[in-house]
Amino acid sequence: MRADIIAIAGILVFISSLISLKVGLSVAIIEILLGAVAGNLGVQPDDWMLYLASFGGILLTFLAGTEIDTKLMKEKFKESFLIGTFSFLLPFIVVFLYTYYLAGWTFPASLIAGTALSTTSLAVVYSVLVETGLSKTEIGKLIMASTFITDMGTAIALSILFVKPTSYTVLFILVSLCVIYFAGNFSHYVFHNPKLKNKVIEPEIKYIFLLLFIFMYFANLGQGQAVLPAFVLGLLMSKHFIETSETKELRNRLRTVAYAVITPIFFIVGGLKVSLPMILSAAGLFAILFALKIAAKFLGVYFLARKYIPNGSMYTTLLMSTGLTFGTIASVFGFNSGLIDQVQYSILVGVVIASAVIPTFIAQKWFMPVHSEDIVDLKNGN
Repeated sequence: MRADIIAIAGILVFISSLISLKVGLSVAIIEILLGAVAGNLGVQPDDWMLYLASFGGILLTFLAGTEIDTKLMKEKFKESFLIGTFSFLLPFIVVFLYTYYLAGWTFPASLIAGTALSTTSLAVVYSVLVETGLSKTEIGKLIMASTFITDMGTAIALSILFVKPTSYTVLFILVSLCVIYFAGNFSHYVFHNPKLKNKVIEPEIKYIFLLLFIFMYFANLGQGQAVLPAFVLGLLMSKHFIETSETKELRNRLRTVAYAVITPIFFIVGGLKVSLPMILSAAGLFAILFALKIAAKFLGVYFLARKYIPNGSMYTTLLMSTGLTFGTIASVFGFNSGLIDQVQYSILVGVVIASAVIPTFIAQKWFMPVHSEDIVDLKNGN
């Protein structure tokens, strides 16, 4: 563990917060950008940062699950399913066809590209919605539900197309199902235990971390991803976080712990992975792939969003154009498996990160649904 990396990480986390407060943009965007600057100045993450970043993405996904109104999700299943499905399907098809037939990539490399650029970053979407207060509104909850459908499509595509199942894969699925079932049905013994409430050692938060660590461990064994079971766990445990004022306060404390250091490392490490020289060496292809992702997302989301979320259709489209977690996961998987080369990897990760920054910036700057009834109710305290 290098002391200079620890110091640099601490500086980037703190400066990102100050800049975010100054310019009024999501801190996630600033952390990614500063991470990219540091990465191209020679800063490389230590192993502890990579592990903490992995945990940060899973923790963000879990928190996003706890924010989703399951009743609303059932009532709006058709809307979220349609928006989420087309948000995944169109970019996947468009990017695959372009990279395979026009860019001359191999068939597996094109499948990786389609998978990586079909994603919507639940981590970015959740962070932005929480910071803006939209996570408490119907618009925000519908966006998160649609984002989950998109990422589920990406995860399924990655698993079906590339992952070779083993006995450990089956074990990972079984353990995940068991953890989700028992945690969803018996966690009240932890959250509502008077002996554990309001303790400075935070046993409830450590309990949640333990469940997520279990997912990570068995996902690594089974060559799977812990993000989806973490989201489902958060979704099922959301009922525990809305029952009493104490459990609502627990979620706030968990969010504070996450945003203090864990999730910033996730976003900073995402920025560190961008190689600007390699992107510049294929700037034309980078620009085309970015444009294709955004255009395909627009076609897949905007017209449905205009029908189902008329007060925030453009905002929804832009947020669902973001990518980070699964896009990076798919790119890393393709590179480590030898399916894409270093240049292709840098281009894909660069596009993924650009899509996390640019659409989010535009959405927050010019398309915040401030005139929607949801925001009016939120400001009135309803």
